[in-house]
Amino acid sequence: MPKIAIVHDYFIQQGGAERVAVELQRLFPGAPMYTTVDTGVQKFEPGPARTSWMQNIPINERNHRHFFLLYPFAVESLDLSEYDIIISSTSGYAKGLIKRKDAIHICYCHTPMRWVWQYESYSDRENFGSIKRNVLPLMLKGLKKWDIKAAKRPDFYIANSRFIADRIKEYYGREAVVIPPPIDVGRFQMSSRDDGYYLLLSRLASYKRLDIAVDACRRMNRRLAVIGDGPARDSLEKLAGPKTIFLGRQSDNAVNAYAARCRALIFPGQEDFGMTPLEVNAAGRPVIAFKSGGAIETVVEGKTGVFFERQTAGAVAGAIKELERRKWETDVIRAHARKFDQSVFAERILEFVERVTGAGVTQTTGVSPKTSGLPAGRPSWTNTGLQKQWITKRSKIS
Repeated sequence: MPKIAIVHDYFIQQGGAERVAVELQRLFPGAPMYTTVDTGVQKFEPGPARTSWMQNIPINERNHRHFFLLYPFAVESLDLSEYDIIISSTSGYAKGLIKRKDAIHICYCHTPMRWVWQYESYSDRENFGSIKRNVLPLMLKGLKKWDIKAAKRPDFYIANSRFIADRIKEYYGREAVVIPPPIDVGRFQMSSRDDGYYLLLSRLASYKRLDIAVDACRRMNRRLAVIGDGPARDSLEKLAGPKTIFLGRQSDNAVNAYAARCRALIFPGQEDFGMTPLEVNAAGRPVIAFKSGGAIETVVEGKTGVFFERQTAGAVAGAIKELERRKWETDVIRAHARKFDQSVFAERILEFVERVTGAGVTQTTGVSPKTSGLPAGRPSWTNTGLQKQWITKRSKIS
């Protein structure tokens, strides 16, 4: 049987990318998790994550970006020579791992490095001062060269959305199959109660544009519950009206309860995919989303939510009015979320790995990648130009 390992950039904060990495490991029981740094935000089976020498540096959620020039060296230092199949989960560094020549590396890419490829918009959103704006581009030149070299190392790419697949093609010149990340639909229960508040569920970072949602609810005198924490919390609290409450980080049970009883989630940023709208859909509630990025692929206008097209408080207010004019069918909304359930993700991932390796991975996992019953939009092998690649690679490992 082939030996399999999972590699993720780092486990310093909790988010969608971390949930995907853990889910990937769950699909391959016994596969160890490798990463550069693990601050204990996540639990793993069959044991703790195997970390790099960067584990000895005092890194936390607030300062981890300061070490961006070290992560490439840390990823390359991971000893993965014993593994036949390596699956990386990355928005930055893990795709640059070093493997045996005959091993197969499958990269699940959440996004190419934003701070390298979209520096101008990234620096604007992070409100960088003049010193950072002048110095960082010089430091990032070397990182960009490394990223271009590292992007050639995976044998196959999976993107979390068509939006990201297009970026992978543009920046790296690589084809990618689209497999959306897993939504734990069963975790969420619907409620007959609508408590009338709107919901923000996010890490509180300036680039997520939560400010326009907070401002819109203040202007309209609407109730707003904000779940999450982060560097933008102070500025958001100053902007908020008297009907906005900041709840900080909450347990999964509390999040589920707030999702089930809200009027709608407001999703004001441009995200690569955005798992949160689908999680709130799983609770039967609609979404107000900025019409950009991954949201275009997951929100169905008029059925699971409404869009706004400009990132302004006025546009959010207009979308709130539109949402309140409509009637929403909770069963239809939840049924839409089921198309992205964990079971669908598992089938798609296992089928992909089986096809590109021919290594009998389903015998290892005990899960069969069904070819029937997959939702529309399943990976198309011939249309992505990957078919010739996997025929060549699988002959080396089977």
